[in-house]
Amino acid sequence: MAAARRAEVRLPDLTAYEGGLEPDGDYDGLAFTGLDLAGQAGAGARFMDCAVRDCVVDETRLTAARVLDCVLTGIRGVGTDLAGASLRDVEIVDARLGGTQLHGAVLERVLVRGGKIDYPNLRTAKLRDVVFEGCVLNEPDFGGARLERVEFRDCVLTGADFGAARMKDVDLRTVERLEIARGVDALAGAVISTGQLLDLAPVFAAHLGVRVED
Repeated sequence: MAAARRAEVRLPDLTAYEGGLEPDGDYDGLAFTGLDLAGQAGAGARFMDCAVRDCVVDETRLTAARVLDCVLTGIRGVGTDLAGASLRDVEIVDARLGGTQLHGAVLERVLVRGGKIDYPNLRTAKLRDVVFEGCVLNEPDFGGARLERVEFRDCVLTGADFGAARMKDVDLRTVERLEIARGVDALAGAVISTGQLLDLAPVFAAHLGVRVED
């Protein structure tokens, strides 16, 4: 199967930024460090060659934003809204997020490493060359999403919803804990390990209407 092309972000010298966010704002070559961005509105904003470190993003509204060649480290928040956003060549490291809205978003060459993300909404999103590495994804919703060259490396993936998703070259083999709540029929195009097949056997049997009795 084709491997994902990893994001390779090389940031230039950055200028410290201490302001807030504005709709359709243009942020280029800036370092956002330790800022409280909770509740701020940056819909349609563009971030290019930026570093966002240890910032609070509770209820931050970034719908249809464009995030290009950026590194996001240690961000934390609940209800961050990135619906319809575009993320390309982005590294997300040690994030602590809950209820993040990414439905309809486009993720291309994105690395999510470490951290924990609870209840991310990725319905109808498009993911290409995305790597989830060493992170915890709790009840992610990939309903109707398109996943191409997506790797889940040494992750915990619990309560996943893949209903009506379409997959091509999706690698689940090294997921440490794989729980699929819905959409087992959408796994065509994914690869799993023999051990995972045995663990998922009851789910496959239930989907097929097979009753297992000894």
